Amino acid sequence: MTRTLNSSLAALKSIPLYWLLALLALPLDVWAAELADGQIASVQAVDTAWVAICGALVFMMQAGFAMLESGMARAKNAVNVMMKNYMDLAVGTLLFWLLGYGLMFGNNPSGWLGTDHFALAEMGDWSASMLFFQVMFASTAATIVSGAMAERTRFLPYLLGACGIMAVIYPVFGSWAWNPHGWLKQMGFIDFAGSTVVHSVGGWCALGGHYRAGAAPGQVWAAHSARQAWARKCAV
Repeated sequence: MTRTLNSSLAALKSIPLYWLLALLALPLDVWAAELADGQIASVQAVDTAWVAICGALVFMMQAGFAMLESGMARAKNAVNVMMKNYMDLAVGTLLFWLLGYGLMFGNNPSGWLGTDHFALAEMGDWSASMLFFQVMFASTAATIVSGAMAERTRFLPYLLGACGIMAVIYPVFGSWAWNPHGWLKQMGFIDFAGSTVVHSVGGWCALGGHYRAGAAPGQVWAAHSARQAWARKCAV
């Protein structure tokens, strides 16, 4: 294998530099010619397929979240945790399509909220791909709350909270940061992959929900007992 690699490098070094530059420059000319000939649709098709594939990968993360959270919970609560992960995606998807996508990516003259694109019935391939992609991110923000509040909430209250996140909380902040006319976007704010829009929003919602719900039964006294034991050890 090493001999093959060395021979390949030697063959590459034997090619004149101007030929390499010509090969690198050739695709640019080809693409420019194709675009000039009206082949933009093919480029958009590739972009649409790529976004759809990425959305499918994020969708598979939901299964991973469900298995992780149910595995970390007690056996009697595993089904409850699993159903929370499933239902926040199933119900939240409908609400995001109905309300959230318009709030996030609709026409936003005020910089605060989108005003159209609600309950889209007709859309192009690119818009459909972006809707699918953003649904996956919205469900990820809700799933962060599910993991933080596992074994602390009943099913229906959690589902109502997750729907509120996907329909209102996540889209409103996303409109500020990712809508071209959002006030944060206009100030130069950049969130390339969702560290703030997705994970920070989900984390703050989880913190608020966790504070409201309180610790899981037995954890407060266990922590108190551990502190007492540590204090006794230090005294000794």
